[in-house]
Amino acid sequence: MILAGTVQDDLQYSHQIYGEGFYTFHLSVPRISAYKDILPITLSERLLNTLTIHIGDSIVIEGQIRSYNKFIDGGNRLIITVFARDIKLVQEDDYIKNPNQVFLDGFICKQPVYRVTPLNREISDLLLAVNRSYNKSDYVPCIAWGRNARFCSNLKIGERIKIWGRLQSREYQKHISEQEVINKTTYEVSIAKLELADIENENKG
Repeated sequence: MILAGTVQDDLQYSHQIYGEGFYTFHLSVPRISAYKDILPITLSERLLNTLTIHIGDSIVIEGQIRSYNKFIDGGNRLIITVFARDIKLVQEDDYIKNPNQVFLDGFICKQPVYRVTPLNREISDLLLAVNRSYNKSDYVPCIAWGRNARFCSNLKIGERIKIWGRLQSREYQKHISEQEVINKTTYEVSIAKLELADIENENKG
């Protein structure tokens, strides 16, 4: 995936694996509309050996969507982040034409949920398992609209699909009780294009 945007906050130390430190920050990525997606980024300290990042810097990131479960408020919650493999500083005028590009090749791991909104918009929610090295998988929430939503409604668990789209942030309200409501943010891939993977021909190749 490729993201281009503006650094929103200072880097925060996150964790360490095998002696390697990792940091997190948020990136503001513009849409065609005036709205901006505020996306979580994770990067290795190795990328910081030759690069210093400050609030307000314009950067381009190449990376992958990663997921992990975290125990929060008495239950497991799926956490989504973008793991940066490469970062470069750019001038604001040098932004790439499409600042939010995602490609995923994975398997349906939960039956898609199709619905129609009060405004008659067709939507399908699906969860895609994307394999990576060392027998690990990332679980990525995706959302499809219109004709794509109808197509997704017929997908079955275990089917392999390829999707193209963008990673978006979406705010919503969660009702804790009749009196208490909290604002939360979720992350999902908004699907622009998708197709069934041609597994038979790939195996022949």
